[in-house]
Amino acid sequence: MIRKMIQIDASKCNGCGACAEACHEGAIGMVGGKATLLRDDYCDGLGDCLPVCSVGAITFVEREALEYDEAEVKKNMEKKKAKNLPCGCPGTNAKAIVRNNAPTTQAKQTAEAAASQLNQWPVQIKLVPVNAPYLDGAKLLVAADCTAYAYANFHEDFIKGKITLIGCPKLDEGDYAEKLTEIFSRNNIKSIAVVRMEVPCCGGIENAVTRALQNCGKMIPWQVVTISTDGQVLEG
Repeated sequence: MIRKMIQIDASKCNGCGACAEACHEGAIGMVGGKATLLRDDYCDGLGDCLPVCSVGAITFVEREALEYDEAEVKKNMEKKKAKNLPCGCPGTNAKAIVRNNAPTTQAKQTAEAAASQLNQWPVQIKLVPVNAPYLDGAKLLVAADCTAYAYANFHEDFIKGKITLIGCPKLDEGDYAEKLTEIFSRNNIKSIAVVRMEVPCCGGIENAVTRALQNCGKMIPWQVVTISTDGQVLEG
């Protein structure tokens, strides 16, 4: 049937996720850092998402589409609700984490030696919004996810004072270079630290950063640290 539907211009989308939150039917999701119409039959065509898009990436079009299916929407929303955190908030919501790094006594330093140094959420490369406020002026850590398990003092030596992006080039689908290019291009990144494992497949995360730096055309200081499988720093 021909009916009014939303249309999302991926080239304009900044990945803020506001439209996905505004869509009460779950028709819009974030895929690869971009808003995407997931299913035609989830979209009621009322356009609650339009007013919240600050970059004008969403418009109405008349096109062939499946009829709006309220029953399927209810099923989908129940499934999503079951996957959400107990508070009801999706776990992919971006947020900054404020750490109190004030000087402490030696006793407190000992007690807090294992305190988390993570400064934001989410941390997965594919989930971090490209225009998240915490990215502007950030010192980035781009790390293979195994490194935090292999290197014992990872938080203190690598995460502290940085914005953390993690991924696994072997297991994750797609390529990080496009997403990283957007992050580098749209934000004032001060420096980039790449931490990878010594295994060959982990070179994918280093290559993605290299290509993203070439694509964005910016001169950003960066370094690579390689961790051995027994948790030792090999390079960097």
